[in-house]
Amino acid sequence: MSDRHPEPDSPELRARWGGFAWSPVNADKAREIIARYPAGRQRSAVMPLLDLAQRQVGAETNTQGWLPLPVMEYVAKQLEMPVIRVLEVASFYMMYNLQPVGRFHVQVCGTTPCMLRGSDDIMAACKVRGMHLGHTTNDGLFTLTEVECMGNCASAPMVQINDDNYEDLTPGTLNHVLDELAAGRQPKTGTQLPGRHTVEPVGALSTLTAMAEANHDYRGQW
Repeated sequence: MSDRHPEPDSPELRARWGGFAWSPVNADKAREIIARYPAGRQRSAVMPLLDLAQRQVGAETNTQGWLPLPVMEYVAKQLEMPVIRVLEVASFYMMYNLQPVGRFHVQVCGTTPCMLRGSDDIMAACKVRGMHLGHTTNDGLFTLTEVECMGNCASAPMVQINDDNYEDLTPGTLNHVLDELAAGRQPKTGTQLPGRHTVEPVGALSTLTAMAEANHDYRGQW
């Protein structure tokens, strides 16, 4: 979310998350993750452990998940590192949610390529559905965030929703994706353009066309 401050500490927060501990499955995963790093470098496991913790919180709350302060303290204790160091990592990377989010975290890319391809229309379509930046809808389904480039410039505009990317969006296709998610169905991920599979040219090849049929060597022409 745009606000990179953690949820304020409170008795209620402590009552809910103060007893956080790995599930049996995640305890095994955490040990496996830490074992990847050489002796004395276990703190390097902080990022995957925070991701694992966020996913466990998500599983318990039926949301994408987030990182309450007691959960970050738990990770810090396991890695024997100051809590502030864990918070520094969690607050730097947008992949970590420091405040509660909905079941689906809708992250709209607003960087230049997506903006030129219509991200303002995508954001407007979200707002028509009652979504507002940094807030979760009343039904608990959607949290809206604007983020920087996520590497899908050739298939802009795009959004990331939880772990999936949806690309080549229009307001209509975005609404279809959101309707499917709200109905408990999994919409097609990736590009939403018919006939396009990844980020190959739309329609037909326009450059290096001889490469389509043979391993043509262009170096002589260059």
